[in-house]
Amino acid sequence: MINSENKVNLIFFRNIIYLVLSIIIVFCISIKKSDALPHEWVGVPKSEYGEQLWDRQSIKRNEDGSVRVLSKFIPKTKSEITKDILYTMDINCFEKSFRDVDVSIDEANSNFNDLADWQDPNGDKLILGVIGQVCRVKK
Repeated sequence: MINSENKVNLIFFRNIIYLVLSIIIVFCISIKKSDALPHEWVGVPKSEYGEQLWDRQSIKRNEDGSVRVLSKFIPKTKSEITKDILYTMDINCFEKSFRDVDVSIDEANSNFNDLADWQDPNGDKLILGVIGQVCRVKK
């Protein structure tokens, strides 16, 4: 038989455990939601290879005067191998050049390389479209 003092202690500890678990669950859910940053995807004219989008919300000016933006390439034909690819691009609006400082298939696995080489778009319509639009909108 359980005496009343032990019963009160048991109820108290059970309630404390429920409270702690509730706080942990709420905290985890709020962290998950805060990681999901809003995107405002803007498309450039499509090419025979697919389409390129860039995120208007991600535009930032770098210390060197270039502009950093998140971009997404969506291949024309999709398979397990060809998935949407996310690029974090630096764009030099004066020279119409770019460098991919991060390439990934999701935002959670970023690995920035700020030492990437600047490249000429070599007539790539998708990259030229991103450069043209971002340089007109830059903040």
